[in-house]
Amino acid sequence: MIPAKVAIYAAVTHVDMRRSFDGLSAAARDVLGGDPRGGALFLFFNRGRDRVKILWYDRSGFCLLYKRLDKGTFRLPSPLSPTDRSVRIDAVELAKILEGIDLPPARARTAA
Repeated sequence: MIPAKVAIYAAVTHVDMRRSFDGLSAAARDVLGGDPRGGALFLFFNRGRDRVKILWYDRSGFCLLYKRLDKGTFRLPSPLSPTDRSVRIDAVELAKILEGIDLPPARARTAA
């Protein structure tokens, strides 16, 4: 179970799936503007959107989850702006993505 306060960022553009820990942590920092050692989860998709890699840091090193769908593609919410490089999602949305469920369009998040 992912804690509710963990930030999860999904890249809007595809990434080369040959990248591993170092390449994906560089993409998290340089492309998505996040701190790869900051505790957030970073999702990267291939061009065909049938593969995803999730990178996170767990205090002792980087972890990587790699999933390939048998059928279909991963569906993400659209970015709020055409210049956005990532979409922030929550743990429920991440679970839906990993199950292959379509997500609604992105929306501005407001403080409760």
